[in-house]
Amino acid sequence: MKRVLFLYNPRSGRGRIERRKEAILAIFRAHGYDVEPRAIDFAHNPFAGDAPFDLAVVAGGDGSVNYLVNSLKRAGCDLPIGVIPAGTANDFAGALGMSKDPVEAARQIAEGTIERIDCGRANDLYFVNIFSFGLFTTTSQRTSDRRKHRYGKLAYFMEGVKELRRMHDIPLHITADGERIDLNSLITLIFNGETAGGFRLARRASITDGCFDCLLLEKRNLLFSCWTMLRYLLGGSPRAIRHLHARQIEIVSAVQEPTDVDGQQGARFPLSIRCLAGELRVQGPHR
Repeated sequence: MKRVLFLYNPRSGRGRIERRKEAILAIFRAHGYDVEPRAIDFAHNPFAGDAPFDLAVVAGGDGSVNYLVNSLKRAGCDLPIGVIPAGTANDFAGALGMSKDPVEAARQIAEGTIERIDCGRANDLYFVNIFSFGLFTTTSQRTSDRRKHRYGKLAYFMEGVKELRRMHDIPLHITADGERIDLNSLITLIFNGETAGGFRLARRASITDGCFDCLLLEKRNLLFSCWTMLRYLLGGSPRAIRHLHARQIEIVSAVQEPTDVDGQQGARFPLSIRCLAGELRVQGPHR
C-alpha cells in the first residue's frame, strides 16, 4: 500500500480545508492509499530524517506549495507531489489544471498520472510559480490573511495601490542566456507559471518548456507607468515592458532590494536564477 503524507494549511482559504479534510482523506483511502495528515509547521521540515512516503500532497496556496518543494529539496527527496488548491489565488494549481474544489482535486491526484514539470531556483531558494522584485513585490507578503479571507483576490489589488506610494526604480545589470541588458526597472517578474494573483501576465509561459517568461517594466513617470500596466493587462504590448524568454538569468544591482518567491521572502542580490527543466514530479490530471 502506498503511503501519502497529506500536508494542509488550516489557515488557507478561510479554513475550508479543515472542513473538507475528512472527505479528502476518504478519497485517498478509497483508492488504496495509506494517508498521514499533518498540519503544516513552516518551521519544521517533514522530510528531515526518515521519510517513508510514496507521495506528498499539499493543501494550501502557492506559499504552501513553495514550502513543500523547498522542504523536499533540502532533504534530498524526489517524491512526486500533489497540489490541492486552498489559498486565495492558487496560481500554480491553476497551471496544473487542478479543480478548484478540494475534494475533486484530491480525486484528480488519486486517479492521476505523474508528469515532470519545471521549477525555478533563485540562489538557493526554489520556486514553482514566480520570482519577483520591485513594485508590488511585497504585496502578497503584506496582505493579511484576514483581508484575503474577506476580499479574496481583490485584497492583493487593494494592497498594491498602497505600493504605488513607494514606487522607485532599481538599476539592473542582467545577463539572460548570455545576452547583456542594462536598465532601470520598476517591476521585474520571472515566471515559471502563468499567472500572478490570478492575473494572466506571462502570455507565453509554460511549466514544461524549460524556460522562464520574464517581464520588466522600465522606469517612467507614475502616470505613464500606470497606463503601461493597464495597457498590458488589457492585452496590449507597450514598449516600456521588456520581455525575455530565458533559461538562465543573472542579475546584479547597486541596491539590495527585497525579493519574493511564490509570495514568500526571497533571495538576496546578486541573483543567479535557473529554470530546472523537469525537476519536479507532479501527480494529477493529464493536461
